[in-house]
Parts: sequence; C-alpha cells; structure tokens
Amino acid sequence: MSEWQAILAAAVLAYLLGSIPFGLLLTRLAGLGDVRQIGSGNIGATNVLRTGNKGLAVLTLLLDLAKGAAAVLLVARLFPGLEGLAALGVVLGHCFPVWLKFKGGKGVATTAGVCFGIGWPVGLAYALVWIGMLAVTRISSLGGLSAAVAAPIAAYAFGYPAAFPWLVAISALVIWLHRANIARLKNGAEPKIGSRK
Repeated sequence: MSEWQAILAAAVLAYLLGSIPFGLLLTRLAGLGDVRQIGSGNIGATNVLRTGNKGLAVLTLLLDLAKGAAAVLLVARLFPGLEGLAALGVVLGHCFPVWLKFKGGKGVATTAGVCFGIGWPVGLAYALVWIGMLAVTRISSLGGLSAAVAAPIAAYAFGYPAAFPWLVAISALVIWLHRANIARLKNGAEPKIGSRK
C-alpha cells in the first residue's frame, strides 16, 4: 500500500467510525423517537439527556468516547504514524456524519476518546477539566469547551507533541461548533444541566 493509499484508508476508516450516530440509534431503539427533534437537535449525550433517560445519555457518552479512542488505536495499529489524522477524522465523522446529511454532534465526547487514544495522561487531563468545569458550573457547553482548549496543551505538556497540531485543529472545530453556545454564555442565557432549554 502506498503512502497516499494509507492516508486515504486511515481517514476513511476514522471518519466512518466517527459517523456512527449512537445518540440517534439508542433513542430510537428505546422508543424515544428522533433525538434531533428535541432540545438543541444534536445527537450527543447532552441532548439525549433531555429525553429524561439518564442511563441512555451516559451510554451515548461512553459509546461516542469509545469510537474516538477506537479510531486512534486502530489506525495506530494498521497505519502507524497516522494517529493524528485519525483523531481529526473521527471527530469530523461525529460532527458531520454522511448518513445524517452532515448534521451530527459537537464532538466533545468523541474528542475525549481521541485524547485517551493518544495517551492516558492526555485523556485524564481532558476528563478532569471537563468534569471539573461541569461540576462547578453545571453548564455542559462550558465544560466541553474548556476541555477542548485543554487538550492540545495537555498533549504538549505530557510529551505527545505529534498530537498537538491535530488537537489544535479539533479544538478549533469544537469551539466553532459551539459558537451559538458561546453567544448564550456571553449573554448569561446558556441553560444548565437539569434546566429546561
């Protein structure tokens, strides 16, 4: 396999893994309808939580996290050196899944999985910032944004410099996808976990 074939294969594999819409699949299987028709319209765990099913929201989060880690680890085994590309590809797949007309989630949980796939210290730092900010503010978007910003810093600090530019790109994507949330945060209108949107 040539270098360009390996790059293409790694990118496609990661993208297809990322594009599995666990939030949508789980809510439909549970008889809760189309999660895109409630709340923010996203397929991620935060919006699944708005169905009132906490267990399903946790499962969605774990599966979205798992596909991020799986993409990085699988590409590391099959196409060594292309882990960064896989990291970006799986998050792009989650955020812009081809099956859902490129309208997916915002990438926070999948980015967490990517960080654990890159290295457990990076994943742990991401998780601590995410959970810590969420616990203090009860604002899901603020926790996710803070963790996304922390990810490339953690990669550089803990000795994963090759992942740094890829995580900067992912962080920028996550921030861009949260632009409406950022506007609400500035206005003090961003809902907290447990409140009605």
